[in-house]
Amino acid sequence: MKITVDFEECLKDSPRFRAIIEEAESDVCELESKLDKLVKLCIGMIDAGKAYNTANRQFVSGIRELAQQSAKDDVIESSLNKFAENLQEMINYHSILFDQAQRSIKSQLQAFIREDLRKFKEAKKQFDKVSEEKEAALSKNAQAPRNKQHEVEEASTTLNATRKCFRHIVLDYVLQINVLQSKRRSEILKSMLSFMYAHLTFFHQGYDLFSELQPLMKQLTGQLDQLVVDSAKERKDMEMKHSTIQQKDFSNDDTKLEYNVDAENGIVMEGYLFKRASNAFKTWNRRWFSIQNNQLVYQKKFKDNPTVVVEDLRLCTVKHCEDIERRFCFEVVSPTKSCMMQADSEKLRQAWIKAVQNSIATAFRDRAEDAEKMDGKSSTSPVSLDAAGEVKERSLKGESALQRVMAIGGNSVCCDCGQPEPCWASINLGITLCIQCSGIHRSLGVHFSKVRSLTLDTWEPELLKLMCELGNGVINQIYEARREELGARKPQPGDPRHEVEAYIKAKYVERRFVRRRSEDEIRQKVLSLSQQHKRLSGCSARAPSASASSDGPELHISEPQEEGCGRGVGVSSEPQEGASCVPSPGLQLYWASFCRSLPDMAEALAHGAGVNWTHADEQNRTPLIMAVHGGSLVTCEFLLQNSASVNQQDSLGRAPLHHATIRGHTGQVCLFLKRGANQSAADVENQTPLSIAVEAANADIVTLLRLAKMNEEMRDSEGDETYQDIFQDFSQMASNDPDKLNRY
Repeated sequence: MKITVDFEECLKDSPRFRAIIEEAESDVCELESKLDKLVKLCIGMIDAGKAYNTANRQFVSGIRELAQQSAKDDVIESSLNKFAENLQEMINYHSILFDQAQRSIKSQLQAFIREDLRKFKEAKKQFDKVSEEKEAALSKNAQAPRNKQHEVEEASTTLNATRKCFRHIVLDYVLQINVLQSKRRSEILKSMLSFMYAHLTFFHQGYDLFSELQPLMKQLTGQLDQLVVDSAKERKDMEMKHSTIQQKDFSNDDTKLEYNVDAENGIVMEGYLFKRASNAFKTWNRRWFSIQNNQLVYQKKFKDNPTVVVEDLRLCTVKHCEDIERRFCFEVVSPTKSCMMQADSEKLRQAWIKAVQNSIATAFRDRAEDAEKMDGKSSTSPVSLDAAGEVKERSLKGESALQRVMAIGGNSVCCDCGQPEPCWASINLGITLCIQCSGIHRSLGVHFSKVRSLTLDTWEPELLKLMCELGNGVINQIYEARREELGARKPQPGDPRHEVEAYIKAKYVERRFVRRRSEDEIRQKVLSLSQQHKRLSGCSARAPSASASSDGPELHISEPQEEGCGRGVGVSSEPQEGASCVPSPGLQLYWASFCRSLPDMAEALAHGAGVNWTHADEQNRTPLIMAVHGGSLVTCEFLLQNSASVNQQDSLGRAPLHHATIRGHTGQVCLFLKRGANQSAADVENQTPLSIAVEAANADIVTLLRLAKMNEEMRDSEGDETYQDIFQDFSQMASNDPDKLNRY
C-alpha cells in the first residue's frame, strides 16, 4: 500500500506537502460525515427491524394458536407447527442479523469515529497551531534588522525552537494521517463483510440469489485477511521511520537544498525565498521558488500556476546584495528587469546563487548543442556582405549569424579573455564575447557596450555587416595598443571573474590601453581621410544624381560642392582651416563617417570623439549626416549603435532623415525611421522629408514615410504588424539587394 504522505516531504513543508495535507484533511472530513450518516441509518434500520420482529413473533403466536385450535386435525396442526418453527427460525435469523449489524456497523464504526478520528483532529489542531507559530517566527526572523544584534539573536532563537517543535508535531501529524488512511480500509471492510455474512446466513432460502455475490464476498474475505496483515506491517514500518527521523540530529537548522540537474520532474532546485514586490511599497512576500526548464518561477500555493520571474536564465546574471537593510539578499538581473530575493540564511543564499549560476551554464551548454544540430540542417540562402565598398563580397550560403561573425579574423575566441567559441557579441563595439565577459559588458551599461546573443537573437543584415567589418582583431589593435607596453596581463579562460571585470573596465571604461596620439598624428589622419573624401566626392560628382532638391526645381541639392561649405547642402572637399577645424578625434570621426571607414571611426571614438560632434564650418553637420552623404548603411548603423542622435539637425534645420531623403537613400530612410526619426520635422525652408520625397518622385521613400506616419497615428491598432513586415522587407532589400531600390 502506498503511504499517503511522505515523511521526508513533510520536513520541507513545501506547497506540495501542504496540498497533500489539505487533500487528506478534506478526505477525512468527508469520511467522518459519511460514517456518521451510515451509523444513524444503521440505528434506524435496527429499530425498524426490532419492530418488525415483534410483529412477526405475534404473527407466529397467532399461527401456533391456530395450530392448537386445530389439534383434532393432524395435517393442519403439524403443518402449522412446522410453519411456525420455520418462521420462528427466520425471526431468530432476523435477530442475529440485527445483532450483527449492531456489532459490526454501529459499534465498530462508532469506535473508529470516537478514537481514530478524534486523534486525527487533535493532531490537526496542534499542527495548525504550530504552523501559525512557525510562520510568525519566520516573518519575525526575516524582519530583524542586521544592525540590531539582540533582535537578530532573539528572532533566530525563537525560529530555531519553533522549527524543532514544528518538526515533532508535523511528524506526529503525518503518522496519524497515514495510520488513519491505512486503518480505514480494514475497519470499513471488516464491519461491512461481517454484516454481509449475517445476511448470507439469514437468507439461506435465497442462497441462489446470494451465490452470484458470494465469489466477490470470498474474494473480499481473502483480501481482508491480507489487508489486516499488511496494515500491521505498515504500521510497524511507519513507527520505525517515525522513530528514526525523530532521532536525527537537528542541530543544523537550515532547510536542506540540493541542486539536481537530472531531476525527473525537471525541477533542479526548489525552496522558500522572500521576494520583494515591484510595487511602490516594495513589500516582501514569502514564496516557493523553483528552477525548472531554464526558468526561475515561484508560486504561493501548490495548485497555483507558477509565476515566471525569468523566462530564460541564459540572459541573466545573479549577484549578492549588501546595500539593503535585509540580510541574505541576492538579485537575479535580466536584460528587462531584476528580482530581489532573500534567503533564510547565508548558507541558503550561497546555495541559491550557485544553483542559478549552474543553471545558466547548463542552459548554454544545451543551447550550444541544439545550435550545432540546427546549423547542420539549415537551409541555403545566398547573402552578400559589403565591407565598406573596399572589402570584396563573398557569398555565405547556409551560414548562421554565429558562423558569419566567426569567419572574421580573431572572432573565434573571446575578445577579452580568449575563451574559444564565444556565442555573444557587443554590437556597438563589433566584437565577440564569451558568456562571462558578456555579463560583465552588460553590467557596464549600454552607453559602453550593447550585448546580443549570436545564437538566441535575430540579427538584422546591417548589424551583421557591422560585425563583419570590425571584429576582435581590429578593436584589440585600438583598445589594447599599449597593453604590453604597460605590462598589463590579459585574462585567460578560467580566471576569477573579478580579475576579468577589472581588466574589461580598464580597457573600455577607462581606456587605459588606448595609445594617445600627438596633434601631428591626428592631423595626418584627418588629412588622409579628407583626401580620400575628395576622391569619393569626385566620383559621386561625376555619377548621375538620383536625389531631389530642396532649393527649387533644379534637383541638384545633394551633389557635393567643390568649394566652401556654405552653399546648398554640399560637402566641402577638404577640411577648412580655422578654430573649428583643429585636428581632433571628433574631426576624424566626421571624415571617417563619410569615407565609410569603420576602423577609423572606432579609433576616433576610443580617443574620445563625441558621436554627435558638429563641424562649425560645415553647416554644423554631424558624423551621422556625413555617413548619409557617404552612402553607407553600415556606417549609419554603427553611429546609431554608439548613441548618435537620429534627430540632431544641421544649421539648415535638416536632420539625417532629410539628407537621406534628398539623396534618395531608401535603406537609410528605413533605418532612421526604425530608430525613431521625426518625419514631421521641417528645415529652414519649411520642407519635411515627405515633401522632399514627393518633389523628387521617390515612390519608395514616400511609401516608407507615409507608413511611418500611419503607424504613429494607429499605434494602438492592429496596423503595427503590417508596418513592421514592410519595413523588414525594405531593410533586407537595402542590405542585400540595394539595386532594386533605385526606382524613381
